[in-house]
Amino acid sequence: MKIIRELSDMIEDEIDGALDYARKAVELKGEHKKLADALYELSTEEVSHISRLHDEVVRLIDKYKAEKGEPPADMMAIYDYLHKKHIAKVAEIKRYQEMYKTM
Repeated sequence: MKIIRELSDMIEDEIDGALDYARKAVELKGEHKKLADALYELSTEEVSHISRLHDEVVRLIDKYKAEKGEPPADMMAIYDYLHKKHIAKVAEIKRYQEMYKTM
């Protein structure tokens, strides 16, 4: 499904932004606390966007299943691959966010 690919691309963009913000927040916290706080907050907002987009992908897959049965195996293989990749990246983001909170 084209829409799932597009949503996956959007999720990737959100992940990249969240990771960039979280890394920069950690880097700047000592010298520019207010800016670092804003970057940390942006990172958490991006993670929220990731979750919302993922929920929509799951909803679309469930809708497809209800209307047409199991999605094509190749589509699900791509989804599973991207989903695992996204989970790993979000875990990295959360590590930076946790690091930020404990500094």
